[in-house]
Amino acid sequence: MTGFHDLAATALRRLPPELAHTTTIRALEAGFGPVNDEPDDPILRTELAGLKLSNPLGLAAGFDKDARAPIPMLKTGFGFVEIGTVTPRPQAGNPKPRLFRLMEDRAVINRMGFNNEGMEAAAARLEALGARPGPLGVNLGANKDSEDRIGDYITGLRRFWPLADYFTINISSPNTPGLRKLQDPDALDELFDRLSEARGQMAGDKASPPLFVKLAPDLDDDAVEPICEAARAGGVDALIISNTTLDRPDTLTSEYKGEAGGLSGAPLFEKSTRLLGRFRAECGPRVQLIGVGGVASGADALAKIKAGASAVQLYSALALHGPSLIARIKTELVTALKAEGVSSVAEAVGTGRR
Repeated sequence: MTGFHDLAATALRRLPPELAHTTTIRALEAGFGPVNDEPDDPILRTELAGLKLSNPLGLAAGFDKDARAPIPMLKTGFGFVEIGTVTPRPQAGNPKPRLFRLMEDRAVINRMGFNNEGMEAAAARLEALGARPGPLGVNLGANKDSEDRIGDYITGLRRFWPLADYFTINISSPNTPGLRKLQDPDALDELFDRLSEARGQMAGDKASPPLFVKLAPDLDDDAVEPICEAARAGGVDALIISNTTLDRPDTLTSEYKGEAGGLSGAPLFEKSTRLLGRFRAECGPRVQLIGVGGVASGADALAKIKAGASAVQLYSALALHGPSLIARIKTELVTALKAEGVSSVAEAVGTGRR
């Protein structure tokens, strides 16, 4: 059936990108998504901030902003799924067109602007879910016109507290003006202090769901150390490296290469993996890392893991290549891990930096 779904994905690519995406989500909601019933190879089992994963491959935020299809996506073979970005209040996002396929470059440019139905709509869908075949995270954002963006993250944290297996604080989208300023040291300290206080109030004497923070790939090298220090002090469990980039490499050839927004896909791979390695060197193993950006093969996933990632996420490659990519990456990763002579994903983490 995966071949059928790949053919469907190919047909959808004849539609405008955002219409194709909406159609895909609706089809998944209706039960037309692929299902992978084969158990993962034991070598792929791993742990991320206490979450037990059958494999380290996750679906990045952006695909399912409104929590319409988290269970169908887990059933495709992902080890974990992240919905969102969700903001407290609904917002329309930026004017269309705002999503562009760069097929020749195996890339995507988007300037969506946190378009979503708001946290109440997403929370209602999560409340209605049955059993989950894997961990489900919620990616939280701030409304564009918010007077207290940190307060927006706290609001989302409180609303989704009983519904999420982990939370991601998205402070790195390039499509919400001024959002990336929250990556500055003083702003980070305030953000982490307020998040820590809220987590403590809600958790009481129980364990808090893991907290991840998603960062931009366009950070200067001198920003890495203070971010690591702030993350350790603020109780952050993992950093996601990275979001989309504002850079436009000279290698781009698509007619859409000049469109404004964040670039993802293959052109982001080297930049995000290099930054991942810098964070591994500065943060050490105490703060785990999740590698995102250009993952389209088992070799790509292993490169992220060897650079320091405990898990990886993808989205753009799935949109460009279809759902059979998930099983293919896992098969290739199993072969690559065995060729490395390791017995688990965890054993390979950071080995590229020794």
